[in-house]
Amino acid sequence: MSWVLVLLSFIVLCGDGIISEGASRPHVFNVGAIFGLNTLHGKVANIAMKAAEDDVNSDPSFLGGSKLRILMYDAKRSGFLSLIGALKFMETDAVAIIGPQTSIMAHVLSYIANELKVPMLSFTALDPSLSPLQFPFFVQTAPSDLFLMRGIAEMITYYGWSDVVALYNDDDNSRNGVTSLGDELEGRRCKISYKAVLPLDVVITSPREIIDELTKIQGMESRVIIVHTFPKTGRMIFEEAKKLGMMEEGYVWITTTWLTSLLDSFNPVPPKKIEAIRGVLTLRIHTPESRKRRDFVARWNKLSNGTVGLNVYGLYAYDTVWIIARAVKSLLDSGANISFSKDSKLTSLKGGTLNLGALSIFDQGPQFLEYIVKTKMSGVTGPVQFLPDRSMLQPAYDIINIVGDGFKQIGYWSNHSGLSVIPPESLYSKPPNRSSSNQHLYNVTWPGGTSMTPRGWVFPNNGRRLRIGVPNRASFKDFVSSVNGSNNVEGYSIDVFEAAIKLLPYPVPHEFVLFGDGLKNPNYNELVNNVSTGVFDAVVGDVAIVKRRIRIVDFTQPYIESGLVVVAAVTKLNDTPWAFLRPFTPTMWAVTAAFFLIIGSVIWVLEHRINDEFRGPPRSQVVTILWLFLNILEVFKLAGENTVSTLGRVVLLIWLFVVLIITSSYTASLTSILTVQQLNSPIKGVDTLISSSERVGFQVGSYAENYMIDELNIARSRLVALGSPKEFATALQNGTVSAIVDERPYVDLFLSEFCGFAIRGQAFTRSGWGFAFPRDSPLAVDMSTAILGLSETGQLQKIREKWLSKSNCSNLNGSHSDDDQEQLGLHSFWGLFLMCGVACFIALLIYFFKIVRDFCNDHKPEEKAIVHSPENSHSNTLQTFLAYFDKKEDRTKRRLKRKRNHDLSVKSSRPV
Repeated sequence: MSWVLVLLSFIVLCGDGIISEGASRPHVFNVGAIFGLNTLHGKVANIAMKAAEDDVNSDPSFLGGSKLRILMYDAKRSGFLSLIGALKFMETDAVAIIGPQTSIMAHVLSYIANELKVPMLSFTALDPSLSPLQFPFFVQTAPSDLFLMRGIAEMITYYGWSDVVALYNDDDNSRNGVTSLGDELEGRRCKISYKAVLPLDVVITSPREIIDELTKIQGMESRVIIVHTFPKTGRMIFEEAKKLGMMEEGYVWITTTWLTSLLDSFNPVPPKKIEAIRGVLTLRIHTPESRKRRDFVARWNKLSNGTVGLNVYGLYAYDTVWIIARAVKSLLDSGANISFSKDSKLTSLKGGTLNLGALSIFDQGPQFLEYIVKTKMSGVTGPVQFLPDRSMLQPAYDIINIVGDGFKQIGYWSNHSGLSVIPPESLYSKPPNRSSSNQHLYNVTWPGGTSMTPRGWVFPNNGRRLRIGVPNRASFKDFVSSVNGSNNVEGYSIDVFEAAIKLLPYPVPHEFVLFGDGLKNPNYNELVNNVSTGVFDAVVGDVAIVKRRIRIVDFTQPYIESGLVVVAAVTKLNDTPWAFLRPFTPTMWAVTAAFFLIIGSVIWVLEHRINDEFRGPPRSQVVTILWLFLNILEVFKLAGENTVSTLGRVVLLIWLFVVLIITSSYTASLTSILTVQQLNSPIKGVDTLISSSERVGFQVGSYAENYMIDELNIARSRLVALGSPKEFATALQNGTVSAIVDERPYVDLFLSEFCGFAIRGQAFTRSGWGFAFPRDSPLAVDMSTAILGLSETGQLQKIREKWLSKSNCSNLNGSHSDDDQEQLGLHSFWGLFLMCGVACFIALLIYFFKIVRDFCNDHKPEEKAIVHSPENSHSNTLQTFLAYFDKKEDRTKRRLKRKRNHDLSVKSSRPV
């Protein structure tokens, strides 16, 4: 504070000190006001504050007979005179000061206010950096520019822009406001790409500096320009922009509240002033409709005598006087004695003839300040209330579009719910909702008269084509390669890029620049770094989107899925006629067969004494049991009827349940084995590589090398660099490496050409390939939209089929897509068919021998000799046999035969 005291010792004028020891209710309360009365804000504020003074004093009972007196000091836009004015008011024992008009002086005068305990209230010095912690006696009675910049940032996000240019004066208010805008934009992944700084508003005498900055902006990429300045400078900016052709289609101009203040002060607005700003968006502090506001607006012409129109700062000037008046009333009602005392720090200074005792400390200043910040009233600006951080309650802004010969309101912004076409006061009773679907504004007429939202950027106007870096690959040239060693390039990635460029609504002049010598694959990290350093304007090729790269550039939407996978040599396991045996292990087959015999034995024990079917010769009983358990239908029959005992039925049902489960499991397992071909390899996936000590191959230039070292902790000594698909195959076949780790698109192309290899396990990273652009490049966003369009129309798939759909060998276990599975063939089942055929043949052979035996027993040759020729004898015998084969066996004969066989078996079983 010492520098302030030294300053005071030199500039304070001599005068009589007036120290009020204080009556409890003075007749007059002095309030100082520091404004440039020759400025727009000064003129409006002077009229509004005088009107408020009259309204306060018109009711003698309000201050208990005391009067409020506004002492206006004309600072003439001079910082020095503003300082002098503040000191003069301190001599008059002012209880408060309204002003200063600018933030520059607010920073200086706030030190004096802090020292002398005099509250300082301003509705125009709205610099966000004027913190109540640093300046406790400075109070902003209008919303801080922090909220203004937040509203502009949300407008920029709403329209989808990412880069803006800020044009402002080099003063505290403008500079700190633009800093706040930059902070708000950064939180929304947007930025200020260029700050065009103009001299102080008060010193600009010619448009030369303005023209120079506008010319620079013309040659830049961004077409969204934020103008944060004062009415005088703002008028000059748009006049020169009009001359330079910067008010045409493609440009976006957004101004802060200075423009609406200027327009509101003219009634009506002169057409010439509108012509230069058509299509501009601007903001005005929102003041809700109310009876008090309407009454004050109706009085304005009489108050101003038609000299100046009412703007929103006139409303805040009126309410500021009432804030002070209410605080005075609260102070008087509290019974406090109003007094001023000498400042011991000032009186101790040796100032020669300077009478420093004229500067007094307001003894009740802290209490008076407390009443000010606790104000809660309804004013012409709406509800007036301060939050704990001294910000105004519910800050909001009108969003205005300059059109035709006037302007229209397209919506509102509030700190409560963001952008809306509904007045903010209608939303305060609802929970805040800032979702993108809840943000709305009416249509805008942009510069040039267009209703289509400008994209907000163009290519820099310097005649240079975009330099696009392309990897000069030595392998996998289907993705990108040089054409016969020339600078022309082709490949899958190039075709995708060119197709996406054609979908953009504007031309993109560009040229491809090869990166690398073509003898080996280049380092892709270096290639991407060249975008961040400005060597290339973009990179097009098979560039993986990984964490290390996305930190320095912006990628488009992926145009192909990628990810690291493991490739190893494999052999097929299902090229065998005995594939149907694989669902069960040998032990399982043996146990299943054994249980057939065990269950049969159990049934025999249970049924032997009570069931005739299980009696007789042992051989007959064994045949019955085997036949029973090999015939599933008969099991159902026996289990469902009373053919067997209850215990036998229980055992049969349990065994039937087990057989059904085993059969279903066998069927499911066999289906899986034969549908998806089984491969044999010691490498099962990435876990196998991590736990083993085998060597692992990777493609030169791929990020797989660093990933395996940094993320998988595989020793660098185990890694082998390979440069081409042929080297991949050779290294895997001769055992140089046990597996190769590479990106999925490369692997798919490799497997389509070389057989005997397959992907082992799943992809252990998830990424994709995209085109790289500088950070926050709007072209990256537009290209992403174009790539999505290619995907939706199927054009992306057609390009892939053109370059990547080829195969020289059948696919292996997931080496390509899930639709590439091999159809089931006879080779997997001929062993089973052979077994069935053999069984049928043996059964027919047995039956044939049996029927021949029966034929011979029934047709024994007669004893009398009858001479026949051999030919006739053989023919008659064959005919007789065929007739016997076709004859139905007599049921009675069958029964007798069965009984005879039974009796013989019983007789043979009796003891001798």
